[in-house]
Amino acid sequence: MEERTEPFISDIGFYSKVGTGVVWNPDGHAATISAIDKILGLLPERDNWCVEFGAWDGLVGSTSRALITGQNYSAVLIEGSAKKFKDLLQTYKGFQNVFSFNQYVGFDKETGLDSILEKTAIPRNFDFLSIDIDGNDYHVWNAMEKYQPKVLIIEFNPTIPPEVDFIQPADPSTSQGASLSEMIKLGKKKGYELVGVLSVNAFFVLREYYPLYQIKDNSIYALWTNRDCVTYLFSGYDGRIFLRGCQRLPWHCDLPIREGKMQALPAMFRHAGFTRNEKLLFTCFSDPMTMICKILSRLSGLFSSRKKS
Repeated sequence: MEERTEPFISDIGFYSKVGTGVVWNPDGHAATISAIDKILGLLPERDNWCVEFGAWDGLVGSTSRALITGQNYSAVLIEGSAKKFKDLLQTYKGFQNVFSFNQYVGFDKETGLDSILEKTAIPRNFDFLSIDIDGNDYHVWNAMEKYQPKVLIIEFNPTIPPEVDFIQPADPSTSQGASLSEMIKLGKKKGYELVGVLSVNAFFVLREYYPLYQIKDNSIYALWTNRDCVTYLFSGYDGRIFLRGCQRLPWHCDLPIREGKMQALPAMFRHAGFTRNEKLLFTCFSDPMTMICKILSRLSGLFSSRKKS
């Protein structure tokens, strides 16, 4: 079987250029649905079951709707918001093969995904799982023990560079996400291989199916080819901070990250040949309490040594 030299899934990125500016890529969702269909299409056998949370209203951004309405999939849909859950029930009113739950998925045995799925007739190795909850995605997947979907799509934080490892605390009140590098490590631990990256989503398949996708190199650099949400920070020899890359906050209406606001040193200290005396002076101005504490500590040590002598 000949291995692919191009990515199995083409990453069109999070943003799309419009004139001299950028907007969220309008083709992102359609590309995601196409990628899911492409990955599922290579499985040797399918049981036609899928799971999605947060399912929202079952329409906006849904990764399972095409499977439910177009391929006669049975589905477990989970949504925490009571308001959106009502919309979800309305969306699938009359669908006997859709099982909806109004609750948030947690990280322990009582609230984890396993406990919810055990209330249904879904197989242990169902076809497809979609995890997209803008924060604790990593922890929810990590807590799964009894179920092992064949294909999984999970959201990662695309502002984190590929060489950076980051996992937010397992806290429902925190919304920071996890890096793709950590998602890949978790996937390998659970018996999965990365087969594609598209915008903010990573696609995994069980290792036993991985050869079917004929991927020569599934490293993070080979498959995550459009890192348009990453902002890079570096410093010059003179201490000036520079920003390159995205330079905006994707989940906050694209507010700009301004280079001028990121400077660690005042202009008078930004030059080559920064001396220890200048460091001392800068510390006195920028963090006087720390400097006072250091001076008092040294004086205390000095007095103590004199008393002993």
